Amino acid sequence: DQGSEFISRDLDLWAYTRGVVLDFSRPGKPTDNAFIESFNGKFRAECLNQHWFMSLDDAVRKCEAWRRDYNEVRPHSAIGNKVPISLVNRSAAHGPPLPVEAG
Repeated sequence: DQGSEFISRDLDLWAYTRGVVLDFSRPGKPTDNAFIESFNGKFRAECLNQHWFMSLDDAVRKCEAWRRDYNEVRPHSAIGNKVPISLVNRSAAHGPPLPVEAG
């Protein structure tokens, strides 16, 4: 999380020109962003450590297959053992909430 690629001038310039505020986790404090740390662990264990990538295209295909399974097939306990895509589909079907009329 604190590698040199995250403190480069290029990244800093990119962020500045786009109005992005860089906010780094404290060294040794993965609990600062527990959700992404959990995801990173699952991605590492279930995808990156399970495959040999023979080319960039091969890596893209295998990572995309894992991503689709993660988002469209397997239930997540954090959202009531639902599949994440079901929440997106339900939300899209109902549309945004209607504005409340004053008065």
